[in-house]
Amino acid sequence: MKAIRIVRAALAMVVLAASMSSCHIYKKYETPTSTALTKAYAEARQAEVDSAAFGNLLWEDVFTDPLLADLIERALQNNANLQNAMLNVDVARAQLRGARLSYLPSLALAPNGSGSSMAGSDLSWSYTLPAQLSWEVDIFGKLLNSNRGAKAALLQSEAYAQAARSQIISAVASTYYSIAAVRAQLDLSRTTSELWKETVQTMRDLKEGGRGVTEAAVVQSAANYYSILGSITDLESSLDKLNNTMSLLLDTLPQEWTVTNRVDLSVPEILRAGVPMVELACRPDVQAAEQSLAAAYYATNSARAAFYPGLTITANGGFTNLLGSMVKNPGEWFYNLAGSLVAPLFSRGQNIARLQASKAQQQQAMNNFEYSLMSAAAEVSDALTVYEKSKEKSGYLKEQVANLEKSVEYTRDLLIYSTGSTSYLEVITAQQGLLQAQISQINTELARANAVINLYQALGGGR
Repeated sequence: MKAIRIVRAALAMVVLAASMSSCHIYKKYETPTSTALTKAYAEARQAEVDSAAFGNLLWEDVFTDPLLADLIERALQNNANLQNAMLNVDVARAQLRGARLSYLPSLALAPNGSGSSMAGSDLSWSYTLPAQLSWEVDIFGKLLNSNRGAKAALLQSEAYAQAARSQIISAVASTYYSIAAVRAQLDLSRTTSELWKETVQTMRDLKEGGRGVTEAAVVQSAANYYSILGSITDLESSLDKLNNTMSLLLDTLPQEWTVTNRVDLSVPEILRAGVPMVELACRPDVQAAEQSLAAAYYATNSARAAFYPGLTITANGGFTNLLGSMVKNPGEWFYNLAGSLVAPLFSRGQNIARLQASKAQQQQAMNNFEYSLMSAAAEVSDALTVYEKSKEKSGYLKEQVANLEKSVEYTRDLLIYSTGSTSYLEVITAQQGLLQAQISQINTELARANAVINLYQALGGGR
């Protein structure tokens, strides 16, 4: 009777522990709503996805330049970083499959045999063909949380793969338009260098003709000419580096790439002043951060489950001719069934330490999740601002270039055909101002194109 009472008390303790832990170790992860930011995100996750939103457009619909589209396609097929990201998905999928199979019993077969002889007698052979079946009953959610954690890890790796895909697409597009911009600057600089070379010769002719131009004007214009030749070498070096960057993105040997002749990215007009949370929620890095939080949540649940008993049922059976110290031929079948309940009482503080560490890591994941949301909003805001301001600046620079072109023409004519009405410094200043404005115009168009690319990536584009 006393033994029965002990068994009943033990079972009551198990049931009580299960009821106390049910609010934690069995609960499925839910998007936290403890702050205004995460609450807005949780509501956005429930909203219907707008397939026409800029970040949800297929990359083929955004980057319509045929040359660029071909490069992006090649990068998606060949890029090593993207391939590794996809392999991480395969790893996570295999781990999830293993976690799901952990619910099934394990079966082991370990046949063995031996022979013995005494005083020169014939060998006496014995053998055993045992099989062991073991099944862990998941009473306190150890396997459940492991399975859910593996699923969260799979979703996280899939989100990272999508983020890598988005980064590759954006990097190829950005490098493509950077190459186009540097080539445009090179063409402009080479054309301008020829004009400045003519100016040097004009200065020499005027000096020799006694038209009021001094040797100082000649050497100053020559210095101006050699300055632009020096800048051309810098542009050629930058172009070579950009071509190498594109080669790395496409996982091929360095080569020169053919690009468009214009830095012009044709995309739908961006008219809104801000982006709703429902679009930020589509970003793969934000989704990866949330799945990291989910995995940390299940890791904490697993750490809690370690405080409760584990129930394992085992069955052994097989065929043997070894019965104690006797060898019997033919052999006979044997089997037995057992169950064990192991409850941790003292584990040198390991379970407590594991739970404390899991809670801290879960809070870290929560902090990273909230930061990813704020960072996403900031990136979108930055891209929108750069796009709008570069568009506005482009209009101003267009007018500046037009006026400076007239200024260069007027000052050159005055220097050549009029006496004393202008100086060589005015000509040089006008030429330098025009070149700087033209290069600034190209850089502004590049900044506008990059702003569109960055906005597309910031909204999770790249599907």
